[in-house]
Amino acid sequence: MSTPYVIVALLAGLIVGSFLNVVAYRLPRGESLAHPGSRCPACAAPIAWFDNVPVFGWLLLHGRCRSCRASIAWRYPAIEAATGVLFALVVATQDDALRVALGLLLTSALVPITLIDLDVRRIPDAITLPASIAALVAGLLLDMGFVPEQLSAGAAAFAFFLAAALLYPRGMGMGDVKLAGMLGLYLGRAVAPAMLFALLAGVAAGLAIIARVGAAQGRKTAVPFGPFLAGGALIAFFVGDELADWYAERF
Repeated sequence: MSTPYVIVALLAGLIVGSFLNVVAYRLPRGESLAHPGSRCPACAAPIAWFDNVPVFGWLLLHGRCRSCRASIAWRYPAIEAATGVLFALVVATQDDALRVALGLLLTSALVPITLIDLDVRRIPDAITLPASIAALVAGLLLDMGFVPEQLSAGAAAFAFFLAAALLYPRGMGMGDVKLAGMLGLYLGRAVAPAMLFALLAGVAAGLAIIARVGAAQGRKTAVPFGPFLAGGALIAFFVGDELADWYAERF
């Protein structure tokens, strides 16, 4: 799409990223996403709107609360910036309305899923279920022909990870299973390379941990798999269909 649309997507992504930070912080704690407004996690002082401008507010405050001067984690502006860049990439690289919608929705779901899984080792149904419904609604409204592929890919990914969870429950949780099913609804056949990327990255991370702390300790180290699935899904969204075509042509 043209540059103005990409700029709008970038700005929208910055704003959405700010809200996703709220989701990632409050949802695991059972807090309301709407009330109260943004507050300093150290002193609970309300954050003024001009200090809450995505990325720039943090930079102007030098990463500290205006009231108590407590440090505000760099993660917040990083997530805002990353979401903005991903939104811009989706709009810049996708021409089809369904692909744009799915890309923006997928990004909006994967960002808080990744953060929450890293923080508390849990993938909330409160995100995966609405996100799954949103993917199906987008397919029904924008391209009915894609819906059978969505359903079959979602079912296949869910079944594959369910089998893995049943065979090795210590290494795979039901949150990962549900996330895999959700990804199938967004990616269609591209969910296969997404799962491959995630599994390879997960194995590499496990081997790196074992190399650093030893086999005995490494096997006891819990590593959330959701971030690997999220990373694989984003790669597959942009290049998954091309990889699937390449594989089919050669094998």
